[in-house]
Amino acid sequence: MKNKLFLGLVAIMFVTVFASCDKVPQAEIDAANAALVEAQTAGAEMYIPQDYLIVKDSLNAILEKVEVQKSKFFKKFGECKEQLVGVTTLATDLKAKTEVRKEEVKKELEVALEEVKVVMEENNTLLTKAPKGKEGKAALEQIKAELVVLETSIVEATNMLTNGDFLAGLDKVKATKEKAASINEELKAAIAKVRR
Repeated sequence: MKNKLFLGLVAIMFVTVFASCDKVPQAEIDAANAALVEAQTAGAEMYIPQDYLIVKDSLNAILEKVEVQKSKFFKKFGECKEQLVGVTTLATDLKAKTEVRKEEVKKELEVALEEVKVVMEENNTLLTKAPKGKEGKAALEQIKAELVVLETSIVEATNMLTNGDFLAGLDKVKATKEKAASINEELKAAIAKVRR
């Protein structure tokens, strides 16, 4: 009788011990992963890379803690659950921040495209006024060829704007604008030299 009572108490103790062990917070893990994937799909990795890496690293650190807890006899996932909920919130906020940043870059690209078009129009006007002497003719041909390349870059950047590739488009426009401004200064200097 004592043996049965003892075995019964041991069984109850084991049930209590195992019942007190937490279960892996799989729902929270899935939610955090899904929120991070959504932020990545929105472009967080490109538009706000530092913030994206912080959230990604935080999630990885929590997942490591979960693995450590899994290996323990008495598993406690309470802190991990809270942290996973926090990472899910951060990832959701990250997606919203990404959308805001994308809109900012889009507007910056649109403005830069308009500015470079103005410089290119001025360059075409200055090209007609540029000196066409012996030395000037070869330089003008080279400038004309460069302007054609710049016009192509503007078309490509406009296509990037249309396709939603705002960062690459902005980089292309900035480089085009810089080159167009350089040609503009060169043409103005050549015209001023002839007038003197």
